[in-house]
Amino acid sequence: MTLSDLAPAKINLTLRIVGRRADGYHELESLVVFADLADRLTLIPEPETSLEVTGPFAAACGATNDNLVLKAVRKFSAGISGLKAGRFRLEKNLPVAAGMGGGSSDAAAALRLLARANGIALDDPRLAEAAVAVGADVPVCVEPRARIMRGIGEILSAPFALPALPTLLVNPRVPTETRKVFAAFAGMHDSREPLGAPPRDNLLGYLRAHGNDLTVPAIACVPVIGEVLDVIAALPGAQLARMSGSGSTCFALFDSAEAANNAVERLGLAQPSWWIASATLR
Repeated sequence: MTLSDLAPAKINLTLRIVGRRADGYHELESLVVFADLADRLTLIPEPETSLEVTGPFAAACGATNDNLVLKAVRKFSAGISGLKAGRFRLEKNLPVAAGMGGGSSDAAAALRLLARANGIALDDPRLAEAAVAVGADVPVCVEPRARIMRGIGEILSAPFALPALPTLLVNPRVPTETRKVFAAFAGMHDSREPLGAPPRDNLLGYLRAHGNDLTVPAIACVPVIGEVLDVIAALPGAQLARMSGSGSTCFALFDSAEAANNAVERLGLAQPSWWIASATLR
């Protein structure tokens, strides 16, 4: 039976770099939510495992064999003898190397589809092990709900019920290299304020108290990020403007979907070369 699932965009509302481990990985704290914008992954039962990538950002995905969807298959198969897979079709709707965890969310969707196809529960420890082995952002994407992630991404809080956040998402179509952003962060101070559970009644105040430690180094690597942040912060009705992850996607929060949609129209006329979308974050 053909199976299909969405791979929603992951947005880091906050991002604090806690320290660096001996193996070179950075430990972090981040409040993560998910947008109602997504890639779509379909699994078609066939004897051989393969991947076809379509959609507006297919060309930016690079070599198919390096795609995290196939890496997820390999890591999951390594722990489960006889795992049934097949032909994957990825509709790539989200920008690549954009700070929205698109590849990680695709990999998490692959793990969910493989679990369904093989009668494996999502809380099976072998799935969790595969998720960590694929990449740091994959575990939080397996069950895409608002959470705080810690460590290198493998330590997850219980999910939070947050209010819906009408949002403008903007990507200048310039990719960022996470490795270079973290290298530029070296020697900078983290925000030092540990994350507690986000309150439902003053979420905006909470977010204003917790920023994204990678913003300054990301702007140093990709200066247009600073331009995007300045532009969206000045839009009518924008309550908070911030970068997601290591960039280059930035977001602005609004008090209504109408205000966010109006911002899309206004900014689309001014910056036709940018990827611009309205979304709801939860």
